[in-house]
Amino acid sequence: IHLKHEWRKIYDSKEPHNVPLPKPWDKTLNELQKMIILRCLRSDKMIRCIQPNLILCYICFVEPPPFDLTKSYLDSNSTIPLIFVLSPGADPMSSLLKFANDKNMVGNKFQAISLGQGQGPIASKMIREGMEEGTWVCLQNCHLAVSWMPMLEKICEEFNNDTCHPFFRLWLTSYPSPKFPVTILQNGVKMTNESPTGLRLNLLQSYLSDPVSDPVFFSGCPGKEQTWEKLLFGVCFFHALVQERKKFGPLGWNIPYGFNESDLRISIRQLQLFINEYDHVPFEAISYLTGECNYGGRVTDDWDRRLLMTMLDDFYNPEIIENPRFSFSPSGNYYAPPKGTYEDYIEFIKNLPFSQQPEVFGLHENVDISKDLQQTKVLFESLILTQGGGTQGGSSGGGDSTLYEIADDILIKLPNDFDIETSLHKYPVRYEESMNTVLVQEMERFNNLLRTIRITLINLKKAIKGLVVMDSELEALSGSLLVGKVAENWANRSYPSLKPLGSYILDFLARLKFLQDWYELGKPSVFWLSGFYFTQAFLTGAMQNYARKYTIPIDLLGYEFQDTSDSAPEDGVYIHGLFLDGAPKKSDIKKSNAYICPLYKTSERKGILSTTGHSTNFVIALLLETDKPVQHWIKRGVALLCQLDD
Repeated sequence: IHLKHEWRKIYDSKEPHNVPLPKPWDKTLNELQKMIILRCLRSDKMIRCIQPNLILCYICFVEPPPFDLTKSYLDSNSTIPLIFVLSPGADPMSSLLKFANDKNMVGNKFQAISLGQGQGPIASKMIREGMEEGTWVCLQNCHLAVSWMPMLEKICEEFNNDTCHPFFRLWLTSYPSPKFPVTILQNGVKMTNESPTGLRLNLLQSYLSDPVSDPVFFSGCPGKEQTWEKLLFGVCFFHALVQERKKFGPLGWNIPYGFNESDLRISIRQLQLFINEYDHVPFEAISYLTGECNYGGRVTDDWDRRLLMTMLDDFYNPEIIENPRFSFSPSGNYYAPPKGTYEDYIEFIKNLPFSQQPEVFGLHENVDISKDLQQTKVLFESLILTQGGGTQGGSSGGGDSTLYEIADDILIKLPNDFDIETSLHKYPVRYEESMNTVLVQEMERFNNLLRTIRITLINLKKAIKGLVVMDSELEALSGSLLVGKVAENWANRSYPSLKPLGSYILDFLARLKFLQDWYELGKPSVFWLSGFYFTQAFLTGAMQNYARKYTIPIDLLGYEFQDTSDSAPEDGVYIHGLFLDGAPKKSDIKKSNAYICPLYKTSERKGILSTTGHSTNFVIALLLETDKPVQHWIKRGVALLCQLDD
């Protein structure tokens, strides 16, 4: 009992990597062995445990140096391209345009084009004219014009002092791409301007960048300074939040978007325009422009759009102007400072905490566990990659013996294929019972996956014995099995899953048993929603039964939801097997307001955009009654999942 308490203390600790192990293990184990134990108990803290045990050599800028185009420009000449290596959230064009203005390279002296299909000839013409006339040319997004890159490489190779005007400069912007010409990279001046990390540095950059840093612009709302400065700080804070939420993965945003400085810049200019033009701030109009157009123009997921607008409501409202105690977070650490000078705001931002707690994003503190677990997963996957390729077919090494055992163990557990003909006879297509069709179609889908797994494992065993050739597909399969991953050719024929191999096989067998029990015992009174291969078919089948029973067009029907433990319903279906993600506990107090909660197949949340307008990972939206404002759960990223990752 005492030892159980000691281990529990480590498991429950906020810093388990700093808690001594129970005796005698605290003295008898070396550092690597202690890390292995921590990996079993609290894998989310592996990164913090490993860091002190590594000798790291690095240069750390606590305050990133300002982006300085002048120094890069001085290193160039007319024959050397200047290359911006783009990073998410950073847009160098504003800085470049301002620099061009400082150098009097404006109007016809500066030409820019965004590359894409059919833009190559236009870009070539612009470069030729620039070389002759001594103007600047900027080719944006070179990574989008892969087929034209060899032509650009040829053009740059022909640059020389005789053909290029001394004032000519070629500016290029591109995300990292393997197709970008190596010779241009070698000969060019490379620059990058990564978006800052943390709320404080994000805010600071917003205030140090154009247009906020312009004294004329900052004081551009005479007589309405209080309104302008409060809302300006609010939209800059909003910009920092939407950038920083990305580090929390799917709990932050379903899809990581490339919000950047241009989104903030146009929002700020529109904000000043509306404040000056109207006696009272038109919050609805500026919210629409900022949330739906400027930032929302990048958002492709409806649930992310709901989150974006909910966050913006915290900053575009009258209370931020009128209430001096209005806070951006429950802790009260973040708020809009009182009206002051530009320098006062800079000083206020510099005194904000360097790192921030999840509460400022509206997230629970446990979200850090999810983030740390993901970092640990990436770390170990990277370590596995350093071990090199898989096994060689026909050899008799220990790896082959292990592979054979894994393959054999899985094959023994696999049941026979479902007999589709017999199933159709027992569960024929019936007008009044669509679930018969759902069952047989699910059996067919699972049969395809079952056969794939069985055939590939049988062939792998033959290859290990030297009876068949170990081709690239079997090599990939063996490599995946050895590191506990689901093989790619299995995943291509599988339902969505993020589980490791062992958990995936157990889950797969449970799904097969669910269908087998349905076949043998009849339609279940409660359905395992997570057990379906194609969940939407089941939901459509249930709705179809109701529509046909009461002769109602199916497109007029929708679902209502109730948390219950009653017996089988007369109409509708009971389901189980869902997991709540992002909400650590469920309230016992229920009120009339309900949170519209999306249900996803996996915790990844994102998927391919389907013809329905939803992600292919999305299943349906459910109503969950709550005693808190729905905005609370929206900002926490609360969703239901059909399955966990382990």
